[in-house]
Amino acid sequence: MNKALTLLIAIAMTTSCNKDCITLNEQNYLVFGHFYGMCAGEWCVETYKLTDMKLYEDLIDDYSGQNFEFVELENETFEQVSDLVDFFPNQLLSEEETVFGCPDCSDGGGLFIQYSDNGNLKSWRIDQFQNNVPSYLHSFMDQVNEAIELINN
Repeated sequence: MNKALTLLIAIAMTTSCNKDCITLNEQNYLVFGHFYGMCAGEWCVETYKLTDMKLYEDLIDDYSGQNFEFVELENETFEQVSDLVDFFPNQLLSEEETVFGCPDCSDGGGLFIQYSDNGNLKSWRIDQFQNNVPSYLHSFMDQVNEAIELINN
């Protein structure tokens, strides 16, 4: 077997998706955002929906993460955050816990994450203080916060 073919097989094996990977399309999407209770203004609750082709912003800004009204954002904004799914920790899919740490208990805010897999929703609320959550979430939390900042600048 030549070296190029061996390399392609190795890449495919390490990047192929098993049953725990998330994929995005119109039915499979990632909702992400942050919430701060002791806060005033538009910035306090920001929630977005990411598909494989589009990014949407929620207009309701519901602190509970129960009610959404999404509107499509520009493609340029989508391009800035389209790789967020690459940072999603697959271990999160097998977690029985839906709340990590104590989101916004000390006015530090929280992250809201939701994944729809063909209509089956999984949601998590994550404390913004990384010392209060499992370390495997830290990089993803950083990426979510960075994505929110990119969208809002």
